[in-house]
Amino acid sequence: MTNHRLDILAALADEIAARKTASPDQSYTAKLLAQGVERCAKKLGEEAVETALAAVLRDKAHVTSESADLFYHLLVLLEASGVALADVMAELARRQAMSGLAEKATRPKD
Repeated sequence: MTNHRLDILAALADEIAARKTASPDQSYTAKLLAQGVERCAKKLGEEAVETALAAVLRDKAHVTSESADLFYHLLVLLEASGVALADVMAELARRQAMSGLAEKATRPKD
């Protein structure tokens, strides 16, 4: 298996959790978390759009940079929502055990 350095996500999630108690005047992460889930969700959405636009432009450097922002803001939203990264990883592992089409079929219909 290729080493994708996924351990950095776990370390970043731990850092975000630690920053939750920092002063919002001293920490951007603490400031985001203090502003609540709605603000964190908005930032995640903005980063997702920026990442998608960079991909459409086929700008690999920009996709890389925006993807890092996207991962960071996802981890902030998870922290704000009280969802552990380990739970997301467990869900991904569960889904890996079946085909994508089979997994999608198990989801509730909108």
